[in-house]
Amino acid sequence: MAKKSMVLREEHRLRTVKRYAKKRIELKAIIQSPSSSDEERQDALARLQALPRDANPIRLRNRCAITGRPKGFFRKFGLARNKLREQAMAGNIPGLTKASW
Repeated sequence: MAKKSMVLREEHRLRTVKRYAKKRIELKAIIQSPSSSDEERQDALARLQALPRDANPIRLRNRCAITGRPKGFFRKFGLARNKLREQAMAGNIPGLTKASW
């Protein structure tokens, strides 16, 4: 089980990313647009850098929905490897069976 503070920090980051997503897209469009002037581009860069660090989606970390474990995460299921195995063995994930050959 991950520390609760780490899980809460990740939830806070997710809310921050969602809050600033539209503003980041608008600023990045101004920066990348070939029709914008140098002053507009500089202004947009400054405003983008003034946003909180946690507004950047790169800072998000995938975590297990049950335990909050950051490593061994399967995106398709949203679970870490050990909890995925437990849920599969209990039959809680449809279509997932233990391999045997």
